[in-house]
Amino acid sequence: MKVVILAGGLGTRLMEETESRPKPMVEIGGKPILWHIMKMYAHHGFTEFIICLGYKSMLIKEYFYNYYLHNSDVTIDLSNNKIDIHQSATEPFKVTLIDTGLHTNTAGRIKRIEPYVKDETFMLTYGDGLSNVNLNDLLSFHKKHKKLATLTSIQLPGRFGHLNISADGSVNDFKEKLSDQNMWINGGFFVLEPGIFDYLGDNSDEIQWEKGPLVEIAERGQLSAYRHEGFWKCMDALRDRIELESLWSLGNAPWKLW
Repeated sequence: MKVVILAGGLGTRLMEETESRPKPMVEIGGKPILWHIMKMYAHHGFTEFIICLGYKSMLIKEYFYNYYLHNSDVTIDLSNNKIDIHQSATEPFKVTLIDTGLHTNTAGRIKRIEPYVKDETFMLTYGDGLSNVNLNDLLSFHKKHKKLATLTSIQLPGRFGHLNISADGSVNDFKEKLSDQNMWINGGFFVLEPGIFDYLGDNSDEIQWEKGPLVEIAERGQLSAYRHEGFWKCMDALRDRIELESLWSLGNAPWKLW
């Protein structure tokens, strides 16, 4: 089964890192977050990827073009330009890189990869989110419910502590970063049927996947939600990258299932 990764956005909220490279190439533990996402899928047996490119697309193309060389021990004979490979630490990935436009919105990026998934069920995710979601369980859930689309729903922890303060200023109760047990949001990690392309019209380049087609799919009763109560983190800002880097460096990265 193919995995589509949206990796073409400008990443403006992480400008400290994305001025010189696309957000999916921002590194966690010395590897692009895109690599971490692909390793997550590969752990569950999904190794064929279609990557939707846009902003600074050549950096992602060059990364994969040179991946084998960069992850191998080599002897280079300059006299005849011969390279001998001694040891390699590459991945069993098959990667299709599609330039989906610099300013194309997410619905348009998905529409442009239709010829590459054809009439097959496929997976879709964003190029900036990490999780320990069980992707095989997600796929089984999707098949059981027989809808056009399944998303992974998650609960975000509160960013701030909650205070219960009396009239005289006394704190009666303090609760640190509670999640709203009744609030589930879209965490990505989709499983999609090719029928979703019927919801992607000629104006898809201007439409966000979540605010156009996905809303209509839900209104037609064709969207289901797989609830994930484990780890999930989107690298949306610099503080998120710092948090992910800290988890990795401490050997406590929940998404590292491999």
